[in-house]
Amino acid sequence: MNIQHNFSLKKYNTFGIDAKARQFVAVHNTDELKTVLEQHQSETKFILGGGSNMLLTQDIEALVIHIDLKGKKILKEDDDFVWVEGMAGENWHEFVLWTIGQDFGGLENMSLIPGNVGTTPVQNIGAYGTEIKDTFVSCEAMNIATQEMKTFDKAACYFGYRESIFKNEVKNQFIITSVVFKLTKRNHKINVSYGDITKELEKNNIISPTLKDVSNAVIAIRQSKLPDPKELGNSGSFFKNPIIPKEQYEKAKALHPEMPHYVVSETEVKVPAGWLIEKAGFKGKRFGDAGIHKNQALVLVNYGNATGQEILAVSKDIQATVLKEFGIAIEAEVNVI
Repeated sequence: MNIQHNFSLKKYNTFGIDAKARQFVAVHNTDELKTVLEQHQSETKFILGGGSNMLLTQDIEALVIHIDLKGKKILKEDDDFVWVEGMAGENWHEFVLWTIGQDFGGLENMSLIPGNVGTTPVQNIGAYGTEIKDTFVSCEAMNIATQEMKTFDKAACYFGYRESIFKNEVKNQFIITSVVFKLTKRNHKINVSYGDITKELEKNNIISPTLKDVSNAVIAIRQSKLPDPKELGNSGSFFKNPIIPKEQYEKAKALHPEMPHYVVSETEVKVPAGWLIEKAGFKGKRFGDAGIHKNQALVLVNYGNATGQEILAVSKDIQATVLKEFGIAIEAEVNVI
């Protein structure tokens, strides 16, 4: 293991922010991770996965540990289900394609989401009607202070909308090293409840979609709306879709009759943040090298040399304007560092 100093993180975050790490090391297995943690117990540490869900607004005055653990395997299976394990450093999209290639169902609606396997439970990532918690069995995690391994089952993770125990009660205490999912081998539950997927399938004259068909539809939709981080720096959806009381929604809808919503419960609804941002006039706007994508108002982008502070300023402007115009607060989904 080679610890590097004053190391640029530009290639290690999907926004392409040229922040520096005071120290940087990549670990490729749990033994290396344990050694680094043991040898640097007194130092401040920053754990870096795929760098896809963060905005760096400053240099990192810490030891940055890049989790680069690779591997995926079938743990067990029966006639109906298969339990598969992905190591934390595996690219999420490639892992999803691997499961689909073997006709394992459950992850297809989350195709092309940026990031690595190890960070998916932290955020309880989701797309097009599915979330990690739907197929999640457990994850292995190393205690940063003691280097002991611990298994977190689904109940222990306290999953919520883009929430988990790893963002709250045990934040910065554990490093996820692998994740286990329970997927279907037959009688797949094909989820095409979102209109965009239905339209994409209809466009291709697909009546009885396979897992691969759904995945291809999701990929096509995401590529049409979301820029490739390799070409235009971004972190996917920057904001969460706000969940608000029905009474609040009815008041906002009285002023904006065309406001869409999704029913969450008898008392709450979810409003698309992208719609709010677009109606507030931000879609496609540019402020120097920081801006809002022309095809998807939820996505903030770096046109080249924007700093994290500049992108953060744009996000705060959006939040203030949406609150003023609609009376609805929107929260960042991206972790601001």
